[in-house]
Amino acid sequence: MNWLPIQVEAIPVLLAGKDVVGQSATGSGKTLAYGIPLVGHLGVVSALSWAPSGERLISGGSDGRLRWWELQSGQCVRVQEAHQGTVQALKVSPDGRRLASCGDDGPIRLWDLESGEQLQTLRRDRPYERLNITGIRGLSDAQMASLRALGAFEETIVGG
Repeated sequence: MNWLPIQVEAIPVLLAGKDVVGQSATGSGKTLAYGIPLVGHLGVVSALSWAPSGERLISGGSDGRLRWWELQSGQCVRVQEAHQGTVQALKVSPDGRRLASCGDDGPIRLWDLESGEQLQTLRRDRPYERLNITGIRGLSDAQMASLRALGAFEETIVGG
C-alpha cells in the first residue's frame, strides 16, 4: 500500500496510543481518513472504534456495514452487514471481547470482536408493545392494524 506522508506521520502516533488532532479541508466529514485509509465503505465513514489491542480499528459507514481494519497492513480483514441505513455508533466492551453497533434501523447489535459473529440483537419496545386489544370495539380496521404494527396483539380463540 502506498501511504501518504500524513499517514506515515500519523499512524505510528495513533498506534502508540496518543491522540492526533488534524484538520481537513475536504468538507466530506471523513476527517480521520487522512490518517487511516478506510477504502471500501460505499459512502461516508460514520463511526469508528479501536480494538483494545490497538492493532485493529472497526469502522461503520453509511452503507450499513462494519469493517475490521488491520492497522499494520492497512487491510480490511472482515466485512459484516450490520444495519439498514447508516451505522451511527460503535463501542467496544470494557473487557475487549464484544462490539456494540447501532444504526438508523433502531436495534443495537452485539458482535464478537474477534470472530465478527453477531451475538445478539437488542430492540426497543414499540409504543404499544404487549398491549392486549382483544375485544376492543369502536376502532376501524386501519386503526386496529396500526395498533398491531406498533406492538399491540389480539388473542386468538381456538375452537370457539
